[in-house]
Amino acid sequence: MAVRAIRGAVQLDEDEAGHMGRRVGELLTTVLERNGLVADDLISIWFTATPDLHSDFPAAAARSLGIVDVPLICAQELDIEGAMPRVVRILVHVETYLSRAEIHHVYLGATATLRKDIAQ
Repeated sequence: MAVRAIRGAVQLDEDEAGHMGRRVGELLTTVLERNGLVADDLISIWFTATPDLHSDFPAAAARSLGIVDVPLICAQELDIEGAMPRVVRILVHVETYLSRAEIHHVYLGATATLRKDIAQ
């Protein structure tokens, strides 16, 4: 079994806690499903949010999905002029038998343009 990192992102329509919870929850659920993972496979999750998001911690979405015994941390993205607004990014560390080539990184909606090299 190996430790692997999975990237992902989602853009929010608005800075509202309920909306953030739903969209980040969708992102996390999609990462797990596309990679055939369950919560017990998770080691840790890093969340980052663009500076224009203030309504809630993205990690709250993971807790609402029942991911309660996994270390989570939130941080703010750099405030770069011209960057895509209202984006939450994740870096998920997992234990898996998948090779690096088999990992499915998940960029929902418009965020697929952020990493065309790995967005699937």
